[in-house]
Amino acid sequence: MSDSCCCHGHCCGLDATRLHLVLQRLNPLTCLYRLADGQGEGGGMGTITVPASLPSPEDDGHKLRKAFRGWGTDEKAIIDILGHRTAAQRSAIAAAYASLYSESLLDRLHSELSGDFRNAVMLWTMDPAERDAKLVNKALKRKGERHLWVIIEVACASSPDHLIAVRQQYCSLFASSLEEDVAHKITPTEPLGLLLVRLLTSYRYPEEHVAVELAKHEAAQLFDAVQKKQLHQDEVIRVLSTRNKSQLKETFEQYNEGYGRHIEEDIEGADRSQFASMLKAAIWCIASPEKHFAEVVRRSVVGLGTDEDSLTRAVVSRAEIDMKKVKEEYKKRYNTTLIYDVVDDTSGDYMRFLLTLIGPADA
Repeated sequence: MSDSCCCHGHCCGLDATRLHLVLQRLNPLTCLYRLADGQGEGGGMGTITVPASLPSPEDDGHKLRKAFRGWGTDEKAIIDILGHRTAAQRSAIAAAYASLYSESLLDRLHSELSGDFRNAVMLWTMDPAERDAKLVNKALKRKGERHLWVIIEVACASSPDHLIAVRQQYCSLFASSLEEDVAHKITPTEPLGLLLVRLLTSYRYPEEHVAVELAKHEAAQLFDAVQKKQLHQDEVIRVLSTRNKSQLKETFEQYNEGYGRHIEEDIEGADRSQFASMLKAAIWCIASPEKHFAEVVRRSVVGLGTDEDSLTRAVVSRAEIDMKKVKEEYKKRYNTTLIYDVVDDTSGDYMRFLLTLIGPADA
């Protein structure tokens, strides 16, 4: 292996020729695709590319219909169309398809595709708020820390308006409120239940308003709670669930400057409970979502087998928001690239679709 290998030894099990061919085939040609403008809330850090000359939703609908007909499904056409459209464009395509053919695009995708590829394409094609509502509902039916992460992600890594939209979709889809179902699963009188419900019902001020002295004061309160190993006290939950993200980022920065360590490091050192783990996830999702989602991807691909549900969720939910940052964080922390690990752990149309969303190595 060359000393210049960008995976630093972590891709030794991956056939280099296969990886080269895959990336060569999937890298968008600059003359055909461009990065979508103003993707999500990540300030242009998404990785979705759209055609330089964008077809109409009706044209895309006709092409998808053609991909569904005949002997077998044209999966490549589905990837080329849906994998290179923004959420608003996908919504317009779904509406045009329903108008043209009197059937739901999602229903047709479900009948034409299968396995992890189907799951990824359907989650991508859904309205993002509907997608997240369904992901949370599914997570509430399962056990384990990774499933609780879904609730934290929706509550803390979303914009205030998106969180409201998810709660509205949840009520519409499941005839109960999201916070009601969370409280039913995790007793709200317990610290973890209280934390999750408070995070879900918060509507944070969306503007970048920061009060430095308040940040210093609340950093001291958080430090005192960590040192006393009282992470579940009301003040900790109040600060994390009510302050706007810019204010909390300043508070975490004041913590680091004042006490010489990042707050999540102190939390890990003070408490190994599930509550502490969820608190750390919430802090990352609020201040640096790329750290959390890089860890979600890494945990999904290391060890025996692949956690396709977690991998799909991380890629689909961040592709239009901050996937560039996730890829940068992944490489910095794990000395390999997210693309290498996805190619090494997945295959076929599922792999090709994920790589389309993740974008080329230099984007």
